[in-house]
Amino acid sequence: MSSAPAEAPAAAPELSERQKKHLRGLAHRLKPVIRVGNPGLTESLVRETVRALHDHELIKVKTPAGDRAARAALLGELAARTASTLVHRIGNVAVLYRPRASLPRILIPDA
Repeated sequence: MSSAPAEAPAAAPELSERQKKHLRGLAHRLKPVIRVGNPGLTESLVRETVRALHDHELIKVKTPAGDRAARAALLGELAARTASTLVHRIGNVAVLYRPRASLPRILIPDA
């Protein structure tokens, strides 16, 4: 039986443009691990995103096609509810980052 991931930290990490650029480069090769379905932003989607961020720290999220403003609002809300940083967004795909509290896997350059 696996243990549940730790709760999301209270605040998203603040990143400089240099740090975001570094993370965008790392995310380039990644495939989306979270796909937002028709129900939109549900509690189970938030829990799965928290788990994915705990496991990977840097993830891609794919949203359904549609209104650009609605996608931006959905991704902003998802980032806020998971205490992650929205690093980048192109079309329907976004990159979220949240370092682990202990033993972070991804080392980012200083600001």
